[in-house]
Amino acid sequence: MQVGVFDADVYGPNVPLMLGVHQRQRSRASYVPVARRRDSKPTVKPVERFGLKVFSTGLLVGEDQAINPPPDTVGQIVVSTLREVAWGELDYLLVDMPPSSGQPQADLVKQVPLSGVIIVTTPQDLSLLDAGRSFQLFKQAKVRILGVVENMSYFICPDCGGRHEIFRRTESVAPDVLRDVPLFGRIPLAPAISRGINQAAPIVHTEPESAQAQAFLDIAVILAETVAKNK
Repeated sequence: MQVGVFDADVYGPNVPLMLGVHQRQRSRASYVPVARRRDSKPTVKPVERFGLKVFSTGLLVGEDQAINPPPDTVGQIVVSTLREVAWGELDYLLVDMPPSSGQPQADLVKQVPLSGVIIVTTPQDLSLLDAGRSFQLFKQAKVRILGVVENMSYFICPDCGGRHEIFRRTESVAPDVLRDVPLFGRIPLAPAISRGINQAAPIVHTEPESAQAQAFLDIAVILAETVAKNK
């Protein structure tokens, strides 16, 4: 199975660092959207890591730099960059978007055909409100909402094994629009996951038999089944 991951968060592109992909060279360029012919071929090669084909807007500049485009061009930069990558044959292309409902999301749904959207949230009220805004944007664009993933959902104490809800849940704040969306799964708040991120070694790669890795794998299975049903 061939899977690509595109990190479309212009202001906080951290997917490459999570996977150990580094861009040391600084760039002197100013980034603006570039028009390309419909029949022109993509020219940028993705990076391959852990069996994934990866690219990010963060690879356009050095790690200690920020992309500072004119605000009204952010969405088009995301779309242009996505189209310039020579992904090859893929079974899935996952696009990691920033939270809420900004310009990148709006331009993406207008110009790129999407099979569906997964909304990732945490149990916190503020995150749930942002998730609700994202839902409304994609719903208005008639993009199918496949499901919800709850990140940092609970904490398993490494000493006693007890399960603890760290973030307070306020049912009245949870957006009504999310109540009928299927919950794909809950990712625990776990030191092993955090260590894997810091060491650029995903837990599904280093500890595939662990309960924490299984949480991710279970979600991947449900996602694949859901996409197959909606084709």
